[in-house]
Amino acid sequence: MSTRPAASSAAARNVEEIARLEQGESAALALTERISIGITSAVGTFACAVVHVALLAGWCAWNSVGPERLRFDPYPFGLLTMFVSMEGVVLAILVLITQNRMTAQTDRRDHLELQVNLLAEQEMTMVLRMLGRISDHLGVAPDDRERAEARELMEHTNVYELMEELRRKFQ
Repeated sequence: MSTRPAASSAAARNVEEIARLEQGESAALALTERISIGITSAVGTFACAVVHVALLAGWCAWNSVGPERLRFDPYPFGLLTMFVSMEGVVLAILVLITQNRMTAQTDRRDHLELQVNLLAEQEMTMVLRMLGRISDHLGVAPDDRERAEARELMEHTNVYELMEELRRKFQ
């Protein structure tokens, strides 16, 4: 039996929603993107590296010590060099296609995360304001430091000012 606690229903719903988002993105991929992802996924494995090393070693061995009349690419293996170079160019293009797709996906996720964070900030500001009114109504007075911090937190957060401040700090 597993010793991990079961995920809460809220967490389970979140996992399901994320899975649906991922499936939707995968289903929306163009055929060329699917092919590119499939090739780069297959090529980016240890098994593929072993196959490449074996093929290259076999090519070199065959064309160095194989029957002389059957050697098709004598040393310095010009044909092999051309094939490997072409493969490198094609794989580099496919990797760039995959990276471009992943960058676009990351950008969409970042925008979603920013939107959710802004909504959460707005909700928390509203909650703080409501709590302030409730504590005023009940006559529960916070100390001066708490009151000042609460007032500051209840202010609208200007994301443009925050971004500008971050830019200044990290330059």
